[in-house]
Amino acid sequence: METVRAVRRLSAVSREAARLGLHVGQKATDAAALVPDLISAEADPDADAAALTALADWCVRFSPAVAVDAPDGLFLDVTGVDHLWGGEARMLADFSARLAANGLPFRSAIADTPGAAWALAHYGQDGAIAPPGGQAELLKPLPPAALRFETETWAQVERLGLRRLGQLMSIPRGPFARRFGRAALSRLDQALGREREALTFRRPPTPWFARLAFAEPISAPEDMARVTADVVAKLCARLEAQGHGARRFEIAFHRLDGKALPLAIGLSLPGRDPWRIAKLFAPRLETLDPGFGIEVVTLTAQDVEPISGRQARLDTAREATVEEGLAPLVDRLVNRLGAERVWRAAPVESHVPELAVGRARPFASAAGGKPAETRPWDHETPRPTRLFRRPEPVESVMAITPDDPPSQFRWRGQIHRVRRAEGPERIGEEWWRGQIEDVRTDHVRDYYRVEDMDGGRFWLFRAGLYGDPDAPPNWWMHGVFG
Repeated sequence: METVRAVRRLSAVSREAARLGLHVGQKATDAAALVPDLISAEADPDADAAALTALADWCVRFSPAVAVDAPDGLFLDVTGVDHLWGGEARMLADFSARLAANGLPFRSAIADTPGAAWALAHYGQDGAIAPPGGQAELLKPLPPAALRFETETWAQVERLGLRRLGQLMSIPRGPFARRFGRAALSRLDQALGREREALTFRRPPTPWFARLAFAEPISAPEDMARVTADVVAKLCARLEAQGHGARRFEIAFHRLDGKALPLAIGLSLPGRDPWRIAKLFAPRLETLDPGFGIEVVTLTAQDVEPISGRQARLDTAREATVEEGLAPLVDRLVNRLGAERVWRAAPVESHVPELAVGRARPFASAAGGKPAETRPWDHETPRPTRLFRRPEPVESVMAITPDDPPSQFRWRGQIHRVRRAEGPERIGEEWWRGQIEDVRTDHVRDYYRVEDMDGGRFWLFRAGLYGDPDAPPNWWMHGVFG
């Protein structure tokens, strides 16, 4: 039940209510007059949308490409996957049986185009399967509403007395477009396959998909680990056969109750080693609750790109790069700790030391898998291995003014006597990024690289200039060298 323009109307009806003469859009008062003991509930569009999204995720067991057709429909692209069931008929029968077992009312159909499938599912025979290229004959006896016309177009079709799609199909394209509009002609072309219809899939459609179904449900941890290795090996064999690798793999365990349990892992470099990928999934399998059992497992590969093959013989194998040697370690850290906690320091165009370092992926690459071009580190101005997030104050500094390095200083309560020193390296603020009147002399820093008597090496600076009474100089520790 919902309120539409201050009038209470039925937003959905059960099969029993429909048999009693009730229909969607009917006024609540008229419905109550027909069925005095009618039980109604307030409509909850948000809950309906969430349930439809959950159903779309469940449908991944049948197709990796599922699109939501709000408010109550789904499109599944089953191209190339129906052979897993032995044909479209068996696939649709399995799909229908599972929906019926969960108490969901539905209508379904299979056709070459989304428009034809929608029309047959809503106005044709339930479970209809259009032969390849034969959807036109099945569409002809259907009412014009099967083409999802806009309200104005539908009203015009009604006034002309056209009752079947066959009548519309017989109208030449020119007069059809002039009378009903280009949008109506586009709907007809989409249904007949003359024009493609864009769908927004729940997940990006990918041909890199593998599926395993079990005669009996599984739930033991060792069985889940074994089937994970099996489905990974199945998909990786396809990747290797076509010379490709993937950066991301998503596996889903489908329980008997219809709930899907997804897991995803990422690789720093494109890969297809099944043992390595299955090993990344293994620690996370313990977090899954198989319930009454897992009946299907699906795996998809994302960010797929070509990679070069490797020779297996030791005497002819090429030498592995540094990235390939570190990649397994980086992948384990990323999938255990999170991608945001595993990174490498990369130079950034800035004069300010704390702004001159950014975070980059361990093996960042540009399009095509080639290493990304970045500004190299400046070897003329070395920076410390550990740069503090905030400079720490240095006390009791002994230095000859105005530009000599310190000969002694206290930091963290300990006195350091300087044996060697380099500097100064003067760094000013980036005045061009702000207002010129905000430039101040205490923003000028003179950096020194110093080594104490114990061999410790430090990077400290003096902020401000001697002789300026408004900004007396202060000393700060900004980092330590390894």
